[in-house]
Amino acid sequence: MDIRMRIVVLTGGIASGKSTVSNLFKAHGIPVVDADIVASNVLKKGTDGWKKVVDTFSEDIILDNGEVDRAMLGQIVFDYPGKRQLLNR
Repeated sequence: MDIRMRIVVLTGGIASGKSTVSNLFKAHGIPVVDADIVASNVLKKGTDGWKKVVDTFSEDIILDNGEVDRAMLGQIVFDYPGKRQLLNR
């Protein structure tokens, strides 16, 4: 038997239906990897990813609770493409 796996990537703007389609996949037993959740785990306080991002973007992106202010970081990397490249590395 020839079994092939397909990888589907959901992209789109706000309110474009990504969550709806993702939930349909999950309801049918299709595994879903949510990049937002992965990114959140990488940026958890004290992790290597957190340290690298803080070292790169300064402590100005840290919230009072020590977590990365993802909204502020997002604004920076979308306003400055060079900074986005730093984050992607």
